[in-house]
Amino acid sequence: MPFFAYILFSPIKNRCYVGYTGDYLNERIRKHNTNHKGFTGGIGDWVLKYKEIFQTKDAAMEREAAIKSWKSRKLIEKLIGLDPPD
Repeated sequence: MPFFAYILFSPIKNRCYVGYTGDYLNERIRKHNTNHKGFTGGIGDWVLKYKEIFQTKDAAMEREAAIKSWKSRKLIEKLIGLDPPD
C-alpha cells in the first residue's frame, strides 16, 4: 500500500496545509473539506497542490515533518508552484 505526503492550499485562507496519509488520499482531502473542528475545517475549498508517494508510512511521515520544519512559506510555495517565476 502506498503512502502520501501532501500539501493542500486554501484560496480563502491563503494558507497551506501539509499532511500525510495512507492509500486514501482522495478520501482524506474530502474530509479536510468537511465542516469539522481543526485547521482545515469549515472552509471547504482545500485543493491538492502537491503529493509525493512513499512505500512506507515512516517515509511519508518523515517527508511531512521535513516540509513542516522549513517554517518558510516561500519554500513551500516554490515546491507547489505558487511562487512567481524569477
